[in-house]
Amino acid sequence: MTTADLRSAKTGTARRTAGPRAAAPGAGRWKGAALTLTAWVAGLAFFLPVAWMVLTSLHSEPDAASNPPAFTAPLTLDNYRDFFGTSIWEGPWPPLINSATASLASTALVLLLALPAAYALTIRPVRGWRDVLFFFLSTKMLPVVAGLLPVYLFARNIGFLDHVWLLVLLYTSMNLPIAVWMLQSFLAEVPSSVIEAAQLDGARLPVVLGRVVAPIVLPGIAATALICFIFSWNELLFARVLTGIRAETAPVFLTSFITSQGLFIAQLSAASIAISLPVLAAGFAAQDKLVQGLSLGAVK
Repeated sequence: MTTADLRSAKTGTARRTAGPRAAAPGAGRWKGAALTLTAWVAGLAFFLPVAWMVLTSLHSEPDAASNPPAFTAPLTLDNYRDFFGTSIWEGPWPPLINSATASLASTALVLLLALPAAYALTIRPVRGWRDVLFFFLSTKMLPVVAGLLPVYLFARNIGFLDHVWLLVLLYTSMNLPIAVWMLQSFLAEVPSSVIEAAQLDGARLPVVLGRVVAPIVLPGIAATALICFIFSWNELLFARVLTGIRAETAPVFLTSFITSQGLFIAQLSAASIAISLPVLAAGFAAQDKLVQGLSLGAVK
């Protein structure tokens, strides 16, 4: 084979090799554009109901109830003035205080119980620790309504109905399994050498958990706390059945806008936006920790 033949063969091989590679950037751009468009469509699908609720809350009651909707109707803040204008002992403030008390107290208890449990199942695993984790997960498979009657009868017999601390205990037991699961996955990323070094220095378990393990998995703890807080804040079924006036929570308060006289949709929208603000504020304040916690261990 001559030198010219060798050069021709190399050129043909290079062309065959470069052909698919040359077409790859264009295909990649189309794929990226399709993914971007899909992400925008999904984002708008989630955002439009919220935008609709905000717009409805800024309309008067007749304009909000009109059919078809009055998009060009004048805007007003009267619904928000009526919501926030009451005294602290009236209107939405007692339910908001009850929701904050039940959510914050139950979240704190969940973290205090879930962190040692996750430590025992991860750093110092017991025999059958996987079975324990699956048992925790199986408790979330029970329909909530199935346990409603026994809980109601138990609370009535001990005189604990319409009490905010009953909700604290219920929310703690409801969120504890998912918290143990989440913290166990976060603690699995803690180097065992760090814990062993602390123990060699004489640190006991409370010191190891508080000063060694907790700072390392702080993003995971923040993510777990935020999720437990959201679940507690949004819970409606147990709060609706087990509370009355004294321990009424914010989601139960929202149901008061559905009356025999009709649905006050503008006031309900304004109240829903106002009651959602604590959760939105908590999520915004902990968004960096939430992203770090949910992605902890994803990249080695």
